[in-house]
Amino acid sequence: MSASTSIPFHDGLPVLAGGAAPTCAGLDAMRIISAAGDDALAFLHGQLTQDVTGQPVDRASLAGYCTAKGRLLATLVMWRAWTEPAEPTDARWHALVRADLAEALVKRLSMFVLRAKARLSVSATLHAFGVQASAEHVAALQSAAGGALPDQPWLRADLPTGTWIAAPSADGPRWWWIASDAQLQAGQDLARLLGRGDTQDWQVADLAAGLPWIASLTQDLFIPQTVNLELAGGVSFTKGCYPGQEVVARSHYRGTVKRRMAYGRLQETGTTAQPGVDVYDAKDAHEPTGRVVDAAGDALLFETTLASLPEGDLRLGSADGPRIRVLPLPYALSA
Repeated sequence: MSASTSIPFHDGLPVLAGGAAPTCAGLDAMRIISAAGDDALAFLHGQLTQDVTGQPVDRASLAGYCTAKGRLLATLVMWRAWTEPAEPTDARWHALVRADLAEALVKRLSMFVLRAKARLSVSATLHAFGVQASAEHVAALQSAAGGALPDQPWLRADLPTGTWIAAPSADGPRWWWIASDAQLQAGQDLARLLGRGDTQDWQVADLAAGLPWIASLTQDLFIPQTVNLELAGGVSFTKGCYPGQEVVARSHYRGTVKRRMAYGRLQETGTTAQPGVDVYDAKDAHEPTGRVVDAAGDALLFETTLASLPEGDLRLGSADGPRIRVLPLPYALSA
């Protein structure tokens, strides 16, 4: 992400008292990848767990990219271009992914393009922010943004200030805001309205919403079901083939999923979690029951056995490590 525009925009926002205004967090740990070319949508449709060609242009979707063995190499929030590109080099598709795997993801996908008219790249001119607002501030935010903001999760709108995607939330409206350099430079009304948000607070909200962001530390560890990707809407079971599809479909239709992702907070003050760290059940301490999928501060999403939920004495790092207090997710953990 270019430091020349996005970071000054965020750092120039005032720090306001909680609830005084909508807040904007800079998502510097995320990148936007884009795909251009006549065959871009068809190519990606054959690579991802989500229905790319059938996706409505007014919606974004969660999706995954798997190995042939069905293990996730990335999760992403994807959306199609609102209008038909005027030039072959214009992007037809965009996705938000973790920054530490963006370049490798584009490189791997590009290996399979072959003769298809598709070109993938990491955008240097699109920047990601997380905007949160209380209900009483939504009208002012819409006025500054230049139009009606989407009011249901996964709906999106292209406004003069950029692309706004309504993010799943357990606590009030929030949006992914994707803006170009030019849109940030012209965003004076937003700059006057927004307060500076905390990136970790945004990440915790993602965790509470049950969004399983895969990063470089957790690549090739989980199949989609064990991180609840299909429960969060990130898997289509009616589209055609993609890498790992047989494994994912078999787990779904045979009901063989014995592990799921849970949300929790560490109970010991001052302790934090990191992706990839083992999780134990102190009642059966011989081996780990799972591992951390994603974390921010003392909040974490972790994969574990269904048998260890909800009565297990779950610990981080070892059988006598910090205790994890399991909290509800916004969707049911079906087997």
